[in-house]
Amino acid sequence: MAIKEQIRGFIDKIFNPPITFLDMAIEKLKAVGKLTAQGLNVGKYLAIFGDMPNAWQLVISSALMSVVILGSLLIFRSVMRLYYSLKEGVKWW
Repeated sequence: MAIKEQIRGFIDKIFNPPITFLDMAIEKLKAVGKLTAQGLNVGKYLAIFGDMPNAWQLVISSALMSVVILGSLLIFRSVMRLYYSLKEGVKWW
């Protein structure tokens, strides 16, 4: 029995630091998950525009929507370029 306990103690000495590191990483990731689960309230950042007249609010919302649409088109264009370059690379491979 003494040899079995010595072997178990030796194995615990080897694997204890990685296990404690992984336990600490799991705790930190759980804490991060709790913080990000709240979400983003965009209304807080755009509340300053609420005091403007209705016409100006429409101008600002239209500008923000156009930025989102143009950004999504740029992302789509880059994805399509990547797709065509991969397709061209496979064709000559």
